[in-house]
Amino acid sequence: MEDPAPSSQRSYWRRWSKEDFFPEESFQSWTTYRTALTQTLLRFKDRLTSRSDDATETDEIRKESENDMKRCLNWWDLIWFGLGSAIGAGIFVLTGQEAHDHAGPAIVLSYVASGFSAMLSVFCYTEFAVEIPAAGGSFAYLRVELGDFAAFITAGNILLESIIGSAAVARGWTSYFTTLLNLPSDSLRIKTNLKHGYNLLDPIAVSVLVILSTIAMISTRITSYLNWIASGINAFVVVFVIVLGFTHATTSNLSSSSQSFFPYGIEGVFQAAAVVYFGYTGFVNVVALAEETKKPSRDIPIGLLGSMSLITVIYCLMALSLTMMQKYSDIDRNAAFSVAFASVGLKWAKYVVAFGALKGMTTVILVGALGQGRYITHIARAHMIPPWFALVHPKTGTPINATLLITISAACIAFFSSLDVLASLLSISTLFIFMMMAVALLVRRYYVRGVTPTQNLIKLVIFLLLIVASSIATSAYWGLRPNGWLGFTIIVPLWFLSTLGLSLFLTQQRTPRAWGVPLVPWLPSLSIATNIFLMGSLGIEAFIRFGICSGVMLIYYVFFGLHATYDMAHLHLEKKNMMEYSLKTNKDTSENVGPGD
Repeated sequence: MEDPAPSSQRSYWRRWSKEDFFPEESFQSWTTYRTALTQTLLRFKDRLTSRSDDATETDEIRKESENDMKRCLNWWDLIWFGLGSAIGAGIFVLTGQEAHDHAGPAIVLSYVASGFSAMLSVFCYTEFAVEIPAAGGSFAYLRVELGDFAAFITAGNILLESIIGSAAVARGWTSYFTTLLNLPSDSLRIKTNLKHGYNLLDPIAVSVLVILSTIAMISTRITSYLNWIASGINAFVVVFVIVLGFTHATTSNLSSSSQSFFPYGIEGVFQAAAVVYFGYTGFVNVVALAEETKKPSRDIPIGLLGSMSLITVIYCLMALSLTMMQKYSDIDRNAAFSVAFASVGLKWAKYVVAFGALKGMTTVILVGALGQGRYITHIARAHMIPPWFALVHPKTGTPINATLLITISAACIAFFSSLDVLASLLSISTLFIFMMMAVALLVRRYYVRGVTPTQNLIKLVIFLLLIVASSIATSAYWGLRPNGWLGFTIIVPLWFLSTLGLSLFLTQQRTPRAWGVPLVPWLPSLSIATNIFLMGSLGIEAFIRFGICSGVMLIYYVFFGLHATYDMAHLHLEKKNMMEYSLKTNKDTSENVGPGD
């Protein structure tokens, strides 16, 4: 009997056997699977303490994709991808929703707060992306610094963030499309008797997701060209909204005898900040393109920091123009800018705004499909999910299977769920990932395996625990007593002293090769604090949904992910040991053979 064809020679589309989805030793039979389950605790300890390394993430596990992605992007592409991935539903939909419900005119301060926190996270991501230019983004970075289990929790949240983010933007796309047609915002959705928040079915959102994801699967270069065009149109609309908005602005809408600048208090500002944070999270999709960037050390810092700076300024100006055109209580929650222009007598302008918003949300979905597919690809390379999703198509150079996973899942959710249900869950998932990234950055700077003394590792762990604990305590105290101050006199100094202790009593063990976060440990520590604080500003329902989703993730990990990654890691270790033994044997042989033999 002839051996089957090597996997690299098999058709991309003819991969439906069990070996394509569960090739690991633990899943070869029911006997091996039962054996694996009996070793769950032992394997969990192994995965908890083991670490990957930079070379493995950038080189070794890329072989699981069989074909390489094409290096075709530069810093100019990344800046436009950054703008295209952000200016969409976050500003055009959530601004009106949160100004009306939680922040009032102070929504501009919500964008300042969330933008500041996002920029801190961008610093952390940029250093990692330059040092480890792999498609896996935060998943790859955490595998190196915090281990497989922390990476798995992040991977689950990346999946959740990718699916829900795409679904949320697609729902927003439908709302603005109806405005463009001069129809009520929910008129193109199908009304049902399901629970509120899930009772308006959205077939248009599904269609948009499918079409744009198909474009992303065809070619990264073509997607970049389309993003340039769409983002250019969107930039024109943004300037139009800001200039025309301020032209018809009324300062009394910000604060007057009849309304306050803080109608919901300062707590409302931070609650809104936690939700509109969603508008800044698109940069993670740009990070995932590091593997396709021509010169990561130059292109990634310029692309990420440049686009995020522009986005923050744009968001603040747009939010301010909206609340100056119309009283916060009159703002339309679904199509805020279009209705605001109509309220000041510019009915024609709402069509321009609706068109621009559609363009913005189109690029968000397009860039999202591109970046999310890369994240899922790298997660599958590590066998955290079936390696079938790691395959890169030999002709397109794109991860079609991984993109399909996100597209189909997002389409199912977008069909049922409303935007407000999705946004809060998305924000808490994203904030959790960003907090973990800041922790990982501090670990990377202060700890190197085999170099850092044990006593310094213990100090690092203690300081990190104190930073996280004081940040949680600050967020909890704010939630329980927003007008109190006594607790802050204890909690905030504890955070400050913990960070100061990290700076004074530990020496950084690693210097970034090309670009690094400034003011370490202060900026990463502040990133931990701000992300946790914004998480605490979300409602209890967001935590309940987050807890349920995390529980489902852990069940999957115990029965599948743990055993697949354990087998994969030990297979790589065996290959590495065999290679080192072979090299050593060849070296010994060459030394023992004399020139006359």
